[in-house]
Amino acid sequence: MSERHIVLAITGASGAVYGLRLGEELLRAGARISLLISKAGSMVLQEECGLEWEGDTGEVAGKIEEYFLGKNKAFPSPAYYDENDFRAPIASGSNVPDAMVICPCSMGTLSRVAAGNSGNLLERCADVILKEGRTLVMVPRETPLTEIHLGNMLKLVRTGVKMVPAMPAFYTHPKDVDDLVNFVVGKVLDILGMEHNLFKRWGGATGTGD
Repeated sequence: MSERHIVLAITGASGAVYGLRLGEELLRAGARISLLISKAGSMVLQEECGLEWEGDTGEVAGKIEEYFLGKNKAFPSPAYYDENDFRAPIASGSNVPDAMVICPCSMGTLSRVAAGNSGNLLERCADVILKEGRTLVMVPRETPLTEIHLGNMLKLVRTGVKMVPAMPAFYTHPKDVDDLVNFVVGKVLDILGMEHNLFKRWGGATGTGD
């Protein structure tokens, strides 16, 4: 497949493992990744995954490269940008990526994107994706949901955003947490049009093409 440029953003919602797993699959599929991590996202990565991705931009980029190379030596390193780096190419519609996935997506990030409030690079990139008509996927992880949350989601869906709540299925008979994570990640990959073998489809075989 031709190389696709996809922005992967990890925010402060619980479920950082979804973002990490999605990153692995995107790299495996040959995509070029620009990785964004909010300040709260870094805190959740440390709390839930034991990853201390802190320091200046170069230090964090090095830790990210080490992590993904540890998963697969053939993986290229994602391009990491600080959330305040508005000089990054992805901040401009003249260099718009093919798609963006916010995984997991906090309600705070979701609300600011819905309001067009570009207070950091992550939110600015989402705004660029929307105005340029590219694919924006959000993986919200919150419960219970308020009317405000649902209203913001509806507003975004009406603009073309794809909502993939972190709701794993159980008809696949998951054996462990990895299976639950893989189902959600696989649903995101389906929207992006990327083949995978992460879960068994209803009435069919594992992977796409059924």
